[in-house]
Amino acid sequence: MSRRLPAIAPVAPLGAAVLWGGMYVVSRWGFEAIPPVTLAFLRVLLGGVVLLLVVRLREPTRSFSRAEWSRFALLGVWVAVTLATQFLGTALTTASQGSLLTVLTPVFTLALGVALLDESLSRAKVVGTGLALAGTLVVVAATTDLGTLDGGAGGGSLGGTVGGLGVLALLLASLGWALYTVQGAPLVRRYGALTTATYSTLFAVPLLAVGAGVEVVTTGADLGAISWTPALLAAVGYLGVASTALAWYLWYKGLEYVDSGTVAVFFFAQPVVGTVLGVLLLDEQAGPAFLLGGAVMAVGIYVVSSARGE
Repeated sequence: MSRRLPAIAPVAPLGAAVLWGGMYVVSRWGFEAIPPVTLAFLRVLLGGVVLLLVVRLREPTRSFSRAEWSRFALLGVWVAVTLATQFLGTALTTASQGSLLTVLTPVFTLALGVALLDESLSRAKVVGTGLALAGTLVVVAATTDLGTLDGGAGGGSLGGTVGGLGVLALLLASLGWALYTVQGAPLVRRYGALTTATYSTLFAVPLLAVGAGVEVVTTGADLGAISWTPALLAAVGYLGVASTALAWYLWYKGLEYVDSGTVAVFFFAQPVVGTVLGVLLLDEQAGPAFLLGGAVMAVGIYVVSSARGE
């Protein structure tokens, strides 16, 4: 039966994609100065603290059973897996290989939603997702060097091995976020987006702390040598507050109203937003192919988000 969705249903996940697209510009302002897993830890720690403060103000006395805590903890595992493999994969691959995260996450989410939650696979969802995927591929091709798929490490055997590990990490990151989305949906509809985003984020903090410690020991990174410039502090602040606390809440907020496959299609907007911000703030160029791909992607998102009874 058809039903009218509230305006927040498409606006929330689109807002999350916009905030994630902003990470592209932020990265150019210097947050690569911190080792990848350590950066992921700082991001989630800051985001978790912000979310917890808000939850405690809104729900100061709420408690959960052991079974409920275990479900939040599982989501925390997927958060940790996603961020660790995403940051490592990005560090080991080229920009074009990194686009795997954007392209495959919605595809994995759609498939897992059907398999694990028995979500419907309507014609509108298939067609819209296909259009969004095609448009995103055009955008990626128009804004990255697709001739550097050897791993970005010089083209030798080591480069190919490192690049292959990077691609594998990005595939795991895509799958991890898809599982975070799909397995979080029932909790979101029971406890709300804010509560679910908060406690799943907090459970990821100790896991990423261990990963950061292993990273420092194995790489010999000198954290004391990090130069905490205003740009770096702003970058970490954006990652923690905007692209974690706010964006993850908005992502889950969409799940309060529509299924995971519908929310996932908004993920395709991330590279388009990143490119637009690059043009506006970094004097980068975007040609007709980018505009065409962005338009096709927007049509695909509209088809999925406007479908009735999803």
